[in-house]
Amino acid sequence: MMTGTDWGRRGLCRTADPDDLFVPGATQNRVKALCNGCVVRTECLSYALDQHIEYGVWGGMTERERRALLRRRPTVVSWRRLLESARFEHEQRQSTAAALSRTS
Repeated sequence: MMTGTDWGRRGLCRTADPDDLFVPGATQNRVKALCNGCVVRTECLSYALDQHIEYGVWGGMTERERRALLRRRPTVVSWRRLLESARFEHEQRQSTAAALSRTS
């Protein structure tokens, strides 16, 4: 998915046909699977949330899932900042847990 961003050029979907990414209903689950393991998933999702993109699967979430998230968290000013902070905290916890398991 080309968005004119540096991260968009690294996405697993960068060479996919857009018609395959913007699909209705249950077919979206197949598209979401493409997002699993994508190195720019957080950037992609935050872009879609910050820009209020209404259609397609972005960062592993359908438009319905993104709308629900936006309704639940209407005060979020920057999804990118929030998601990157959450990712950093998650990675820190994983590193700490891995270090502790090596010492026990």
